Amino acid sequence: MKKVQMILVLILIIAACKNAEVKDAKKAVHKDHNVDYYTCSMHPQVIKDKPGNCPICGMKLIKVSRSSAKDTEGIQLNEQQMQLGNIITDTIGNKMISDEMVLTATINVDQRNINAVSARVMGRIERLYFKNTGDYVRKGDRLFDIYSEDLNNAKQEYILALEKQKLLHGSVINPEVLVESAKKKLELWGLSLSQIKELEVRKTTTPVTTYYSPVAGYILSNELREGEYVTEGGTVVRLADLSTLWAEAQIYSSELYQIDRHAAASVQFLNIPGRQAIGAVQFVAPEIADQSRIILLRVQIPNSGLLLKPGMPASVTIKSKSVNTLTLPSDAVLRVGNTASVWVQTGNYHFKNKMVETGMEEGEMVEIKSGLQAGDIVVIQGAYLLNSEYIFKQGANPMEGMKM
Repeated sequence: MKKVQMILVLILIIAACKNAEVKDAKKAVHKDHNVDYYTCSMHPQVIKDKPGNCPICGMKLIKVSRSSAKDTEGIQLNEQQMQLGNIITDTIGNKMISDEMVLTATINVDQRNINAVSARVMGRIERLYFKNTGDYVRKGDRLFDIYSEDLNNAKQEYILALEKQKLLHGSVINPEVLVESAKKKLELWGLSLSQIKELEVRKTTTPVTTYYSPVAGYILSNELREGEYVTEGGTVVRLADLSTLWAEAQIYSSELYQIDRHAAASVQFLNIPGRQAIGAVQFVAPEIADQSRIILLRVQIPNSGLLLKPGMPASVTIKSKSVNTLTLPSDAVLRVGNTASVWVQTGNYHFKNKMVETGMEEGEMVEIKSGLQAGDIVVIQGAYLLNSEYIFKQGANPMEGMKM
């Protein structure tokens, strides 16, 4: 009987102990969810239940609230973390911004400044005075010599008309008409007034006739070589005025609507760092290139100092009209695929991630079309650190599942 009583007493004692342990465990759990803990701002994986130093770097542990650590709506920092992470905020507001598009381009000759010097009569090119592409020809320089039977006959007719003018002076026939007719033919065939005057003085002709350049420019091409024959109106040489050039860029047809044809365009040159030319869009091709869906766009630019050469690579930046809208530095915007978000300060060192819709971009500024309003305090520096801290603590990207 005594043994049974002893066993019952032991059972009661054991049950009472277990009840006490359960109560203590519940109190400990309850306390664990409400008390603060201590961690290292540089090594957040270190978690202690009392103050002290970080076992990794030796820094003093900081106090963190359990409730703030489980804040799924955002992230809570302290002053030390703000300083170490160099977190900087700013109030979003309206600024003037314009969209810009950068296109790859090539510098080419302005086709409107190309002059083709042609032969007025049929003949043989005896001499070319400029044979190298790129040579500069001044207006009035000797360009080529030509041997032409027709031109020689016309010169002889003019000399004979001058002689008859003296013989027929005072007669019924007006000799001045014959002289003027012969002179006009020589002018039409390209002889200058000084060359015609020389015929009047010398009264003799030479087998070849020299032609002079009617314009100044650089040799683009010699269409004939010495000894070759040219037909009447055939081109002998092409000259280009390089004081203005074309920056020819290519743009996809789907992007054409973004181009403001009245906007100024700036052209940068890869071979001349720091140099920039301002021009205007002069031409947009009326047709699309087959298969490539590309449209040609031209910008006329000045070539002061003639430092720019046809064939140089360049880039064309075209800006749209400026508008007054909400803007942020581009570093404040986090981009993942086609989505964008920013970190907004919602309290004292408390931040929340918000999805935004971006628009125009100019330099280091980006337009915020929706998702924010004027007066919101946004993290403009350290947004990526905040994002990393959130992922470390919550185990998920704040942008996952977000919708505008």
